[in-house]
Amino acid sequence: MTIRLKLLRKQKGWTLEFLAEQTGLTKSYLSKIERGISVPSIAVALKLAKALQVSVEELVSDRRNQELVSITRAAERASMDGGGRAVESIAANLAPKQMLPFMLRPPLDFVASAFKEHEGEELLFVHQGRIEIEFPDQLVQLEAGDSLYFNAVIPHRIRSLDGSEAQVLVVVSDRDSAA
Repeated sequence: MTIRLKLLRKQKGWTLEFLAEQTGLTKSYLSKIERGISVPSIAVALKLAKALQVSVEELVSDRRNQELVSITRAAERASMDGGGRAVESIAANLAPKQMLPFMLRPPLDFVASAFKEHEGEELLFVHQGRIEIEFPDQLVQLEAGDSLYFNAVIPHRIRSLDGSEAQVLVVVSDRDSAA
């Protein structure tokens, strides 16, 4: 039996002390469970699952890494835009997650791309081609291998340059949902 207590606790940003307060268990006992020195009883597993807001099955698992690792082969990426290939999801089968990764093929013209803004942060990594990102007060050009990290509440839009479709890895993170 593999206990995933430490991973689930850290995903919530909780200390051992905070989890102890939430469950009524001692910090040292929780540490022993996390290190595999102690095996929790069913009653303790139920208490931990309730505090972490997960099922007991998520807390205790014999399956190693099946829910912790998601491999998405290029040919398996699912379209997020209704059939086209402009936006393809990555790690779609893994939930919950604190980041939203996807591949983007920006249009060739800003006319086809409205300004977008949303909570959180965004990372762009140009995998292939050249792109231009427009912010209200500046234009940024990137080429293959370049990246850009920014606060996503700033209105932004993106286009491919040089008349050919670029490929961009985009990772969006929402601080509010991660908390």
